[in-house]
Amino acid sequence: MSRTRPVPVPAARRDDRRHEVHPPKVELFDPAARTNTDPKGFVRAVDTYRETPEGLFMARPVDGHPRIAHFQSLLLPELGLRVSKWRPRPGVDLGHDFYLDVVDISVDDRSTWRTVDLYLDVLVRTGRDVRVEDTDELLAAFRAGLLDSSTVQRAMERTYRTVDGIAHSSYDVDAWLVTLGVTPPWID
Repeated sequence: MSRTRPVPVPAARRDDRRHEVHPPKVELFDPAARTNTDPKGFVRAVDTYRETPEGLFMARPVDGHPRIAHFQSLLLPELGLRVSKWRPRPGVDLGHDFYLDVVDISVDDRSTWRTVDLYLDVLVRTGRDVRVEDTDELLAAFRAGLLDSSTVQRAMERTYRTVDGIAHSSYDVDAWLVTLGVTPPWID
């Protein structure tokens, strides 16, 4: 019988402290203006926007971040996910290959995409493991009345479905996306 080893805390999370209860984070993606407005309201220039049959792909640099140099994200409205690949700065181990945010996604009449973060994150080390983060934040937001029970249930169901699919695809996010009919859009 083999012993199961615990999944280590990813390097990206080792210095985290307890989080304050906060409302769901909202982010805007404006392909026409080639901008991405982060949850703090900072407007960032985007290198690449590309609509795909399944959603919206974005790639942009991350200025001023000590660990992340560049990232790419694929917004998948039908799945309620934002799938991201982050490129670290030299010498940095992010502790994951893919970072998936569980989100609600909408598009307004001006074709601006909007995500509402539902707190749960799925971190994947390709071929190795999957880890769910921020369950504590989801439950704290629910207890504080920032989310209703149907939103919490939707977030948890998306997370379970995502973890199950990735695990059944040998912890390979790209292979899992292909099983869903999604072509991985990543720029190397």
